[in-house]
Amino acid sequence: MTMKKLLLLLKPSGLSAQPSHTHPRVLHFLNNRQKVHGESVNFCQEILQKKSVEWKAVLGNNLTEPINDVDLVVAIGGDGTLLLASHLMDDKIPVLGVNSDPTRIDEVEKFSGEFNAARSTGHLCAATVENFEHVLDGILENRIAPSKLTRIKISVNALDLPTYALNDILVANPCPASISRFSFRIAKENQPFSPLVNVRSSGLRVSTAAGSTAAMHSAGGFPMLILSRFLQYMVREPISPGAVSDSMHGLIKHNETMNTTWACRKGVIYIDGSHINYAIKDGDIIQISPKAPSLKVFLPDHLLRLAKM
Repeated sequence: MTMKKLLLLLKPSGLSAQPSHTHPRVLHFLNNRQKVHGESVNFCQEILQKKSVEWKAVLGNNLTEPINDVDLVVAIGGDGTLLLASHLMDDKIPVLGVNSDPTRIDEVEKFSGEFNAARSTGHLCAATVENFEHVLDGILENRIAPSKLTRIKISVNALDLPTYALNDILVANPCPASISRFSFRIAKENQPFSPLVNVRSSGLRVSTAAGSTAAMHSAGGFPMLILSRFLQYMVREPISPGAVSDSMHGLIKHNETMNTTWACRKGVIYIDGSHINYAIKDGDIIQISPKAPSLKVFLPDHLLRLAKM
């Protein structure tokens, strides 16, 4: 495929107002993060000026329409910027993530007694300024191919939500101190439903393979191979699970759907964090499956190596 038109999706670079009592070292660190990000954006744009491609740059918070009419999206920022891009893309256009501000281990160790000096993780980002031109040339010359990452499809009362989740979803009461009541069962194509599981807990989390190393892993789940087509689900903090404890954590296979009936007056489906969310109510039926269009992503080499093990 010949790539002629590129879209640069940029993490917003403006510093928000900082409280006056913030420690000077913290302020210096935050300002340095913005400086490094800005330098990375400028560097990538200089590289693109030398290539035989058309491109334009757009700040992430200025892009609200689906991405069309380009051959490649370059998301410069971190995993959050790549996630933002994914919510506006179908399965036709590939995306390259560029970590514009990687974490520095020596810096984290130096300030460990004062504050958390972690920068961007960039788990799904295949490039930094160190290798951006090399990776870009590989893409433009068709030497590097994108991988297809599974996303989560969600419907409420048989109506599909317009957004797919690349990392995970959380279905919960809007008040974190309130109990979430729901039931679920797994449906497999052309086979009977699994037994119904009735739950009282703090919510339901479902992740993709790409998102399994984030909140799911922190909650006691397991990392999945990045190219897996399965989803992983976990009932958060179940109350008296009793005999159905084995059903509180499991997999939704590529040909299966989780049917969930919400049984609280209010509820929310959070998609890839808190910014994208949809309200639900008592009696709503939520269907969760890995049947969303996949996302084409140029992955880091180490993730590809793990996927082949």
